[in-house]
Amino acid sequence: MRTTLPTVPLGRTDMQVTRVGFGAWAIGGSGWAFGWGPQDDADSVAALRHAVESGVSWVDTAAVYGLGHSERVVARALADLPDNDRPYVFTKGGLVWDDARPTAMPRRVGDPASLRREVEASLRRLGVERIDLYQLHWPADDVPVEAYWPVFAQLRESGKVRAIGLSNHGVDALETAEALAHVDSLQPPFSLLHRQAGDDLLGWCADHGTGVIVYSPMASGLLTGAFTEQRAAALGSDDWRSRNPDFSGDGLRRNLALVESLRPVADRHGVGVAAVAVAWTLAWRGVSGAIVGARSPEQVDGWLRAASLVLGAEDLAAIAAAVQQTGAGSGPTTPA
Repeated sequence: MRTTLPTVPLGRTDMQVTRVGFGAWAIGGSGWAFGWGPQDDADSVAALRHAVESGVSWVDTAAVYGLGHSERVVARALADLPDNDRPYVFTKGGLVWDDARPTAMPRRVGDPASLRREVEASLRRLGVERIDLYQLHWPADDVPVEAYWPVFAQLRESGKVRAIGLSNHGVDALETAEALAHVDSLQPPFSLLHRQAGDDLLGWCADHGTGVIVYSPMASGLLTGAFTEQRAAALGSDDWRSRNPDFSGDGLRRNLALVESLRPVADRHGVGVAAVAVAWTLAWRGVSGAIVGARSPEQVDGWLRAASLVLGAEDLAAIAAAVQQTGAGSGPTTPA
């Protein structure tokens, strides 16, 4: 699609992507194991349309988000857009649910026959003839990488998908997969609170021509600048964050203290804390883009400036000092 935002290549693929993409996890709504509580579909469509109209060139979803609902909402939001205005659509498979028990944990599946069924189901829900990037959501419990990665290569060769990637996989799995077929992209968790990917994953991807689209760069809302202890305490039982230690106790207090320490950097650039948190992930070698969620157009505006925000050495040093002072999160604090 046409955009005025900065773009970079996604690994060795022919896709040029903006530094931020729209994350469609939360718009899957509630009623499943990792739901975010109730969500109005009209708000979801408005948020995604606003992101695309603002120049965001890709959207990342997954079959399991809302048990198919997120993919259908993405299709609804993009249905009437001209080809030149349509963003790339990325999705994921390999998490299989039981319709009779929607709130049960989905199974991590890599069975080739299951993956072929899943990609066809995603194509139907998304209303597209080809998925731009198809990823395995988590390492499978039933078969090794050697069994499922060739299926992805075959899907790429057949034209059903444009590029193939892995999500939540480590270096050993990447090495195994790369020996079979090139890994176009990796999707790891990466934020100021969860920095472990900076140890080795990002460098491996940079060295092997694998694009990286990091997820949860705002730590599922904690780094937006709008989160409070009161808001955390009010999270409903149908919001997965209510059960996560990052959102309670000393962990929450350290995380919110880090947010306050980021405000001087944000003020220096005339942006919000959310944009700084996202831009920090983009400062790392190997990172192509960051997946950023939104449940309303206003939330999109909160992080959109990250698409063109470049943090300097002074900013990165101040952020590293804030991380060390607050003790928030774990992992390396400064881009190599």
